Order: sequence, then C-alpha cells, then structure tokens
Amino acid sequence: MRNEIKPLTIIIIVFAAFFWLPVDSIRFQTALYEALALARWYAREHVILCLVPAFFIAGAISCFISQASVLRYLGPKAKKALAYGVASVSGSILAVCSCTVLPLFAGIYRRGAGLGPATAFLYSGPAINVLAIVLTAKVLGAQIGLARAVGAITFSIIIGLLMHLIFRREELAKAEATAQMPEPEVTRPLWKNAGYFASMVALLVFANWGKPASDSGLWHAIYSAKWIITSIIGVIFTILLASWFNVNRKWLFWGALPVVALAIGFRGEPMVAFVAAIAVLSLVLSRSGTDEQEWLSSTWGFAKQILPLLLIGVLIAGALLGRPGHEGLIPSRWIASLVGGNSIWANLFASIAGAFMYFATLTEVPILQGLLGAGMGKGPALALLLAGPALSLPNMLVIRSVMGTKKTVVFVGLICIMATITGKIFGLLVG
Repeated sequence: MRNEIKPLTIIIIVFAAFFWLPVDSIRFQTALYEALALARWYAREHVILCLVPAFFIAGAISCFISQASVLRYLGPKAKKALAYGVASVSGSILAVCSCTVLPLFAGIYRRGAGLGPATAFLYSGPAINVLAIVLTAKVLGAQIGLARAVGAITFSIIIGLLMHLIFRREELAKAEATAQMPEPEVTRPLWKNAGYFASMVALLVFANWGKPASDSGLWHAIYSAKWIITSIIGVIFTILLASWFNVNRKWLFWGALPVVALAIGFRGEPMVAFVAAIAVLSLVLSRSGTDEQEWLSSTWGFAKQILPLLLIGVLIAGALLGRPGHEGLIPSRWIASLVGGNSIWANLFASIAGAFMYFATLTEVPILQGLLGAGMGKGPALALLLAGPALSLPNMLVIRSVMGTKKTVVFVGLICIMATITGKIFGLLVG
C-alpha cells in the first residue's frame, strides 16, 4: 500500500489543479495567451536561424574536433590563462542568446572541456555581446554601458574559476581519466578545421544580425546587407564541404540548385531558402561517409535533448512574465515596485527576476529603459543586465540536463550573487 501513496498523491494534486483551474480569470487567459504567443515568436525568430545552425555546429564539434584538442586548450589541466582566454573570446565572438549558446556549450563540455572554461564560455556568449553593450551605453547611459562591459568580462572569468574550484575534486578525477587517451589520427589539418568552423559560426552570426537602434553607421550597413553576406558565406561553406569532406558531391550539387532558385525567387523571404539549405545539408550528410552521417546523428541528438526542454521553459516563462511589453500572471508593476532604490533586496530580486526571464538578444535594453522610467534603481538595472541575458528558465533546464542539478544550482547562484553585489556597489558609486 505504501508504494501506492506517491502515485495517489500525484493524481490528487493534478485533479485539484484542474478542478480549481481559474479558466474564467482574465489574467489567467492572458497568461495562457502570452505563453503560446512567446512560444510562437520563439519558434519563428530563434529555432530556424539560431538553434538549428547551433545544433549543426555542436554536432560537428562532437565529430570533428578531437577530444585531445579540446583537452589541450580547454581541459582541466590546460593553462588557466589560455583556457579562460579561449573560452571568453570564443563565447563573445558568437554574440548569441542564452539558448543558442547551449548546444555549443554541450558540445565542448562533452568533448572534455574543463568545467571552468566551459561555464566561462556558457556565460560569455550571451553576456559579452558588443552590439548589446554599445546599445546599452547609447540608450541607458555611458555609466551603465561601461559597467556592463567590465562586469560581463570579469564575470565570465571569475565564475569559471569558482566553478573549477568548487568542483575541483571532480575535475581532477576527470583529468586523470582522460590523461592516458591516445592521440587520435589526424584526418584534416588544423587550418582546414578552423576555416570550416569559422564559416559555420559566420553563418550563425550574420543570419541573426539584429537591427540596430540607429538607421545609419556600420552596424546598420551590415544589417542591411546581412542576407547578401550570409549567402556569400553559404557558398563558401558549400565549397569547403565539397572539398574537405567525404560528402556525396552529386547530391550536394543537385541540392544546391533549388536553394539558389528559392533564394532568387523569394528574395523578400530569405527564410525559405535558409530552410531549404538546412534540408539539403541534412540529406547530403545522410547520403555521405560514416563521419558525415555521425555528424548528422550528433546534431539530431542535441536537438532531441535540448528543444523539448527549451519549449517547456519558454511556455512557463511566457505564462509567468509574458513577452516584452506584455504581462503574464505576474504584473509588471510588482516587479517595478520591488526594484526601486539600491537595497540588497532590490538588487537580489532584480538578478533573480532577470535570471528567470527570457531575453532575446538586444531586447533587454528597451525593457530596462521602461523599468528605469518606472523608478528602477541603476544598481538593480545593472544586476539584471549581468544576470538576465546569460540565464533564462529554458536555459537552466537544458544546463541541468548537461551537467546535473548540483552544478547548475551553483552556476546560477554564483551569477545571481555576483550580480547582486556588483549592482549594489554600482548603485552606491553612481547614486
């Protein structure tokens, strides 16, 4: 009978939840709509252009980057300056959101990267975004912009070092377990791997180049030509694929023709050609050599693991907090009232709220602009900027599946605590 208590309890809780479901409440209906609206927006804006290319890059890391190479530059026994320098620079170059960086983090972590460098990379990708920092300085002021830049770079290194120290025993055991691994046979020189990965990263970056606030200048010029640039990089990637990999060139050639035709015929809808290119790449890899088929299999493995968790997280985040400019179950005035002044509580609440909210790249700036206008203190604003872009509820669910509950809790806790302390100090300095 005792074995039946747990399922009975679950049944009662689920039944009670549906029995008292406030379906007639306007706020509940709004929250349900916001959850679905955010999920739809996420599917349209992030899955095809952000996540799918990131899955392919992560799959390629798993297949074509040797574990010995990862250990040499990012492993537990790698030189700290080299490991954290590579991790922070690599992450900042990508300038992706907190969800898009996840497949890449999973890829390098599973190939043997040390916990410290891997988490430094995980934080730096969304946080050290040059365009976002420039926009922050322009819209919210030079003080907050400079503080965000310094804080984000410092955070990526300190958080990585702390994660390494806290889990040092596990990291040493991991290093010893991989110390005797034989050097794998090199099938492709380093410069070829570097060029091939650079083309994929460039596709990810330029396909997702966001519209800047100004209608002039270099950033806007790149935005205006983003699809031309992306197309050129796509051609380069195809040439590298045909030249350096054991792919079925006949399938690649005939598959490229409809992609080009769609790019010309649907010039106003570049997503059509982009989706076709992804389909062709998948088909070509499935008809190619063993390594290329493994690349596709690894890509699919990352997608199966990460996408469901992200969807669940996006639905929950939308229901609770809504989309930018809209409300979910939690009224925005509650948040605004709790982040006024510069108390420890205000900074802590701002960092925790930012950690659970979902920010697409650059959307945090107009949100903060509205909250500052509603009375938010500059210290809590910085705390939210340092915690929010690097974390989100969907992001946390996936991180937990990659490195476990304990490490995820410590990682999130370190970010929130450091953001709180930094926000408090910043508030005192500028207040």
